[in-house]
Amino acid sequence: MDITIDVEDYKLNIRAGVIIMHNNKVLVHKNANSDHYALLGGRVEIGENSEETVKREVIEETGKEIEITGYISTIENFFEMKGRKYHEIMFVHKAEFKREEDKKITDTIKNVEGKEHLQYEWLDLDKIEEYPLKPQVIKEILKEMVFPVHKINDDMK
Repeated sequence: MDITIDVEDYKLNIRAGVIIMHNNKVLVHKNANSDHYALLGGRVEIGENSEETVKREVIEETGKEIEITGYISTIENFFEMKGRKYHEIMFVHKAEFKREEDKKITDTIKNVEGKEHLQYEWLDLDKIEEYPLKPQVIKEILKEMVFPVHKINDDMK
């Protein structure tokens, strides 16, 4: 069960994301029904730590195993989506694909769960400002490359 709790007029999410970088590009998630990119990952399940979450999510979504290589950030994220307010705590890890052949992938990766609207794309780090990547503070983190870091993203101000 995901750690998502309704509190007054907010939804509280505990989420974990992962940054996988190769050839000066970062792998991100894109939903065809959405206007932005996001890090791979998902909601932490009860009794699961954030490292386990990103490993599970990447396998479920791409079929590829990763190994955690570091800790990048904790992000407090406040935003609205579809008329609902969110307070999200996101733990961001750095990882690499385990298999050498997976480390050479440069093309878009399709979702292995059969969800045609989901795909995984590589964004050029030199052009990161040009992409609609959320939360916005991920762009700062990727440009600064100083880890670990605590960031607050407040789209509601």
